Amino acid sequence: MTIPRVEQFMSRTPLTIGRDQPMSEAHRLMRTHVIRHLPVLHGGRLVGLVSDRDLHLVETLRDVDPQKVTVEEAMSPEPYVVTPEQPIDAVVAAMAERKLGSAVVMRDREVLGIFTTIDALHAFAAVLRTQREKEVR
Repeated sequence: MTIPRVEQFMSRTPLTIGRDQPMSEAHRLMRTHVIRHLPVLHGGRLVGLVSDRDLHLVETLRDVDPQKVTVEEAMSPEPYVVTPEQPIDAVVAAMAERKLGSAVVMRDREVLGIFTTIDALHAFAAVLRTQREKEVR
């Protein structure tokens, strides 16, 4: 059995946000597009990743105004980055070990996609379906 590659299941051309944008804008994008992770860019370069959990954590701090506090203050500055060709098993193992909800998929300095735990579940289901089909034959 061939292990699928990340590019087969990643969410392509993900929404991104600038590091200087207010947290309220990150919330708006996440709510509107029903997503939980945003790669954070500055000058077209990846500088971090912000999740809905990151935003919530910062907002629980005293005197935080989501209209004024920037995404940079809530983001994780060193997101897990993978290439689209990487096998899913290695990526999922690293995500599980590091307790990560996503990986940013890049080639050179370009963000191509994002691979989340939901994408991993879709991949797992596809592998199980393929296995079941082989057993039925």
